[in-house]
Amino acid sequence: MDSNVVVLDGESLTTEILYKLSRPGTKIKISDDAWKRIEASRTAVDKAVAESEITGVKIYGVTTGFGKNAPKQIAKQHLHLLQVSIIRSHAAGVGQPLSPERTRMLMAVRINVLSKGCSGVSPGVLRAFIDAFNESCLPIVPEKGTVGACGDLAPLAHVALGLIGEGDMWSPATGRRGAIEVLQHHKLKALDYKRDLNPKDGLALVNGAQLITSLGSEAVERAAAIARQADVVTALTVQILRGSAEPYRREIHDRRNHSGQGKSAARLWQLLDLKRFPEANLLRRVGGPDDEVQDAYSLRCAPQVHGVACDTTEMVRNWLNIELNSATDNPIVVGDNILVGGNFHGEYPAKALDYLAIGIHELSSISERRIDKLMHGRNTEKNSENEVILPSFLVNPAPVDGLNSGFMIAHCTAAALVSENKGLCHPASVDNIPTSDGQEDHVSMGGWAARKALQVVENVETVLGIELLASCQGMFLRQKNKGKTGDEPKLTAPLQKVYDLVIGSSVRLAANDIYMAPNIEAAVRLLREEKVWQEVEEYIAE
Repeated sequence: MDSNVVVLDGESLTTEILYKLSRPGTKIKISDDAWKRIEASRTAVDKAVAESEITGVKIYGVTTGFGKNAPKQIAKQHLHLLQVSIIRSHAAGVGQPLSPERTRMLMAVRINVLSKGCSGVSPGVLRAFIDAFNESCLPIVPEKGTVGACGDLAPLAHVALGLIGEGDMWSPATGRRGAIEVLQHHKLKALDYKRDLNPKDGLALVNGAQLITSLGSEAVERAAAIARQADVVTALTVQILRGSAEPYRREIHDRRNHSGQGKSAARLWQLLDLKRFPEANLLRRVGGPDDEVQDAYSLRCAPQVHGVACDTTEMVRNWLNIELNSATDNPIVVGDNILVGGNFHGEYPAKALDYLAIGIHELSSISERRIDKLMHGRNTEKNSENEVILPSFLVNPAPVDGLNSGFMIAHCTAAALVSENKGLCHPASVDNIPTSDGQEDHVSMGGWAARKALQVVENVETVLGIELLASCQGMFLRQKNKGKTGDEPKLTAPLQKVYDLVIGSSVRLAANDIYMAPNIEAAVRLLREEKVWQEVEEYIAE
């Protein structure tokens, strides 16, 4: 099968696979077994509707209104209108539209949940949904407007709105235009509610916590990537500051036995082990003439802090993987039964993403402290000409002392982002505002939990990008300022590759002040594309 085609079955989607589906060109296919479940659940809905006409038994959202209107029976001739009404009225989101990549993820998760066979969606409606995804006909979905209980109603309603040919859509071929125009350009037909939407179809399209889980999946995958690379950046900083690798010895971390702490320490040790890399000459050796006994916490305790981020990321990924394959409709179809419940409530993913924000934030908090150490330089370490090798603010004082500011304000940027993260780490899911006339009296606020978790991750990436840039600047200055008789500074082999990667990119290092922002952007891009990890991966056994 084409490697760009992902088979969904409602059972096996993961955050990693979903993140892949955000990329243009990837397509979706539903497994044969899933189609059988989908068709069976649709048959169960049709049978229940037919029986309801005889018995008068109400079926929530199928033959009744929604939310507070649940007690109100809808006449047979209005059932098609009921399903389009929920789409139109619930498409009430505001704010900036989701990016095409995030819209693809939102659509993919909902398709996967419908594939589980518990939603009762009509197969033709699901096929139209899949066709739109595969042609990259993406509805315009505002990012704000969900309280994360009764699902992410507003965002999913905007998705459904495009499928019925209303509102706007976007595709690479057309840009943003009216939904009908975009669909027609790709030779697709909009769903006609009178012809195509059967009882429960509108509800099946909008009912679930998929905005939370889709944005959360991106957040957790990016968090995992930056957590791995945080160890690499730290190892580089340790060498530039002439720190010690001794705190990363396995014997220490085996006696605490947290999984993430052990992984972080193992990475650091494998990157800094002097027995493995005897040519490296920047690390401080135990018992040597320059032995300062122990380093500051931001260096020495990195595994204990980074480990929490690793373990939190793993826990959140596990929770989200369950959520991605969960039936989050109300009602859900189980065999011939249509059951009213509350699986749409977004508390699990909301709490998970609040945890993620708190856990991953600490990577930026401790990184900023290491940046601060780099700003102090090492004014006691001088070359044969009595010049400071690693000057304050990572910039040479020439031609006039005090003329250059170096990384002074780059450090301020890092500090600003760390402070911003502190506010963003306040849990969204501890809030609750009842809606729907008190019917929906406890909600998760998971949409905000997901959006701010993503912002925290982006800030962490940037702070670590600044540290990476600062450490490379430190190495550049060590080379430049070693003096006429000084030894050539040597990093361990994997970190030399990282340094070469940075200076071989669009980053520009200099002994005097230069335009800083493009350098920061370039360093952050290397981390977001995981190129830093790729340089050292062969040296690390996990």
